[in-house]
Amino acid sequence: MAMPLPTRSDEPEVMLDINTTPLIDVMLVLLIMLIITIPMQLHAIHLDVGSAARTPQAKPSVVRVDIDARSQVRWNGEAVADSARLQALLQGAAAVQPQPELHIRVDGQARYQAVAAVMASAQREGVQKMGIVGLSAFAGSADQP
Repeated sequence: MAMPLPTRSDEPEVMLDINTTPLIDVMLVLLIMLIITIPMQLHAIHLDVGSAARTPQAKPSVVRVDIDARSQVRWNGEAVADSARLQALLQGAAAVQPQPELHIRVDGQARYQAVAAVMASAQREGVQKMGIVGLSAFAGSADQP
């Protein structure tokens, strides 16, 4: 019995297996993309944006607190004698529903300590709507003293 010897030919052998390496690479890239994006989708922030049928709310009242260059505090143009009187006014403003907006207008020469004391008192008394406004914001306003 004779054994067949391999013959050398110039023709390349035909590959019968499918090359799956590129397919596996694409699958791994897609898997990594899913792993990265799924946590972002789970941490969504749900907002209640309301509806257009709501009635417009009345404009909240505004309390002006002015602090002049001598660090004198004025409540709607009226001088406040001491910190006890200021606390009483702030308590009254915090008790009103809806709370009025507290607009603090400060002179450029006022002491920082006076401004910080007014803001700390307002926070202690429970005033939630408070902001520092510049004099330029009231330049065209009719309620400027």
